[in-house]
Amino acid sequence: MSGEILSQNEIDALLSALSTGEMDADELKKEEEQKKVKVYDFKRALRFSKDQIRSLTRMHDNFARILTTFFAAQLRTYVQVSVVSADQIPYEEFIRSIPNMTILNVFEVPPLEGRILMEVNPNVAYAMLDRLLGGRGASINKVENLTEIETRIMSNMFDHAFENYREAWTNIVDIDPIAADFEVNPQFLQMVSPNETVVVISLNTTIGETTGMINICIPHVVLEPIIPKLSVHYWMQNPDKKERNPEEIKHLDKRLKKATLPVIAELGQSSITIEEFLLLAVDDVIELNTLVDQPLTVKVGSVPKFTAQPGRVNRKMAVQVMDYLKGGDDDDE
Repeated sequence: MSGEILSQNEIDALLSALSTGEMDADELKKEEEQKKVKVYDFKRALRFSKDQIRSLTRMHDNFARILTTFFAAQLRTYVQVSVVSADQIPYEEFIRSIPNMTILNVFEVPPLEGRILMEVNPNVAYAMLDRLLGGRGASINKVENLTEIETRIMSNMFDHAFENYREAWTNIVDIDPIAADFEVNPQFLQMVSPNETVVVISLNTTIGETTGMINICIPHVVLEPIIPKLSVHYWMQNPDKKERNPEEIKHLDKRLKKATLPVIAELGQSSITIEEFLLLAVDDVIELNTLVDQPLTVKVGSVPKFTAQPGRVNRKMAVQVMDYLKGGDDDDE
């Protein structure tokens, strides 16, 4: 038997077969004694652990949320971007998996070596283009006949979108995404050797009523210098502990002290019916629920903070603070 873990259903089926005689225990032992040979495809060498792939997935989950906000603001329509898969495959296999004519955006990410490819399905790209030109977001696939104006509009939009990639990588390394190339035919794009391992992050993208994929292809050469930082151990040992500059704290404190807040001295409250309200006239009197000798409530930013007594200062109405009120964030003080 192999070292694989059986499910409960598989265990039940195995016990049933042994009890009914459909399977012989001695034959199973013989099979176990036979030397097992596992086929290994060197073209599909797994150069990243599952832990590292999970870290890349988390990073691109964040990037997907950023893209959702960015495209929604640019296109003024419903947008949803989410990660659906993260795989490591040969570069040649990735090129074969995408359409013959598609939108290919190549970016450099210094200080990392190599380049990253963002492939946008034509349906999604044209839905975006139609929205930018004032349309309803219809998708008409004619990538091979892109005009110079359409090419410029598309490339500018995806260049600005990929600038947000910097934020997704903040916890790992500070990168500076730079647009390097724009292409529509994958056969004309040779970033790495065909057998080079790449990580492909697939983002399911919905623009209005149009749905398609955005694939981000990251070659091994780009990730190689930062592979140790992709482990969960690194993430746990290196939380974001950015120390604040004392000058920055002083500046924030100064600005905070200058912030204005409304202060309301409340004489009292009353409840009346809609009919009574409609019948109100000049000289009518509304009785409040506060007695004359009771202290007033002083609210700061709509939150009761003090009790006070009314009076006058320099011919102006005023209140004198008598006590503090516990409440809100001051309960523990």
